[in-house]
Amino acid sequence: MSDNSVYRKYEREPAKRVFAAELREAFHHFREGTDEKSPTFLLLPTGERCNRVFIAGTLTEKKKSEGEAVFYQVRVVDPTGTFFVSAGSYQPEALHQISTIESPAFVVIVGKPGVFQSPDGRNLVSVRAEAITAVDKSVVDCWILDTARLTLDRIEKETDDPDHQKAAEIYQRQPDFWRSKIRDALSSIQL
Repeated sequence: MSDNSVYRKYEREPAKRVFAAELREAFHHFREGTDEKSPTFLLLPTGERCNRVFIAGTLTEKKKSEGEAVFYQVRVVDPTGTFFVSAGSYQPEALHQISTIESPAFVVIVGKPGVFQSPDGRNLVSVRAEAITAVDKSVVDCWILDTARLTLDRIEKETDDPDHQKAAEIYQRQPDFWRSKIRDALSSIQL
């Protein structure tokens, strides 16, 4: 007989859609559970916890660093701001994919967000890419529509949700601020 708890199936956390403006403001991260394999989450200002993100936009800059290993840093712009994305030897699929994409290009990316503190004390958020794919503008437009809807759903969530309450306490941004970012994003879509 086997104990099912010993053979737990590994499941990835779902990737959350988030605009650059919101991700750039996120800084509160936490681990759920005490196991060293417990996932680490970033709490978004609109009250969503994320371990992985799904982002889209225009890859505007790509920089390759070669030392002991190859490493790429890219900038991806959505209608609300800039995502800073990286891939290195620990992300071989994303590393290969980035190497084949020339800027400018429309892209979608799944990756893990990370918060780092600059020497002057500012919080900087970047995404470690797991996968990156070149797409056409219609895919980015669909992502904008879906991300706008999901962001609006988050800011209108019931206030008894613990993540929503914690985000309101930490970030102190009013819902109208995020509504204006959603409007900006939607105005970029040409129907």
